[in-house]
Amino acid sequence: MPENNYPKLHNATWPGIVGKGSDSEPIIPFDTMLEHTAAAEVDGVKFDGIDIGLFDPHVGIYMNTEDGPARLAAKLNALGLEVGSLVANVWAGSAIGTQDARDEFVNQVRLACEFGKKLRELGVRKGGVIRVDSACSPEAWAADPAGNTKQIAETWRKACDIAADFGEKLAAEGEICWGGMHSWKTMLETMKAVDRPNMGFQADMSHTFLYLLGYNAPEDRILPEDFQWGDRVAQEEGLKKMTAALRPYTFDFHVAQNDGTVHGTGSHDKTGRHCLATDPNGKLDIVRDAGFWMRDENGEITKAFRHICWDGCMFPNEVMTNQQTWNDILAALINVRKAHGWYQED
Repeated sequence: MPENNYPKLHNATWPGIVGKGSDSEPIIPFDTMLEHTAAAEVDGVKFDGIDIGLFDPHVGIYMNTEDGPARLAAKLNALGLEVGSLVANVWAGSAIGTQDARDEFVNQVRLACEFGKKLRELGVRKGGVIRVDSACSPEAWAADPAGNTKQIAETWRKACDIAADFGEKLAAEGEICWGGMHSWKTMLETMKAVDRPNMGFQADMSHTFLYLLGYNAPEDRILPEDFQWGDRVAQEEGLKKMTAALRPYTFDFHVAQNDGTVHGTGSHDKTGRHCLATDPNGKLDIVRDAGFWMRDENGEITKAFRHICWDGCMFPNEVMTNQQTWNDILAALINVRKAHGWYQED
């Protein structure tokens, strides 16, 4: 039966906010993101759920009122959607800097855990992680690499303590725009410094692809300097090296496409460009390359993720409000699941 196919297929709603606002295109309303997600269908298969960012204007109305969680659960149940991973609003603080900033970082993780617990109790949240990052730039981190990595680790450990009380795992999304996370090696160093069982990595295929090219950390580049696009042998060797190092820490996985460039809109710093699943300039073989994250070194399916999610941050609004976009994305996720998924009796 379809409901027993794993991993579950989720769509992210925060791309309606990220890179949007007064300094860019208008924010896409939460309900619009939900409606397009619920309406997507490919050969009778639909999205199972959503991953959400816990910030205004999308989810604040549900977090800040007593009946908010129940109203959100009712809305999602009516659309046939569950909730997975939650993005804590850690940018209200920072993992480095003043004590107040670090305290607010940890507080935002607490708020996310509390909201996640309410959604679990309402039966609408089936799994997922609390997503974080360092909430500092590579430039700020570079002022004192050793000291700032130590401080990030200390802040994350405090957040891990909070998360553990709620039975939650934290996952740090590897992006070139976050200090202490801006290369695969610095990400590993930060993870090792944290050394907590409920602190892991969130791999986004678009963002981690830029790790191979050494953006913001040329010394950690994996692909050779003379690498030519189309050299799949070198590209796959690079992916194998990176995923072998980061896969053991990976709690959460985003399927995505990238054209080998960086991109930023609005106030969002440049990071790995998310491209459409059908983009002819995409440099990833989405299905095959997802396997480097979803299978171990022996080719066995790890079953590490209850769900996989498509993250399409900073797509133009005309693209994101086109229903065909979400049908194409769903089709890509279905193909990934066909290649690397499994069936189990629940």
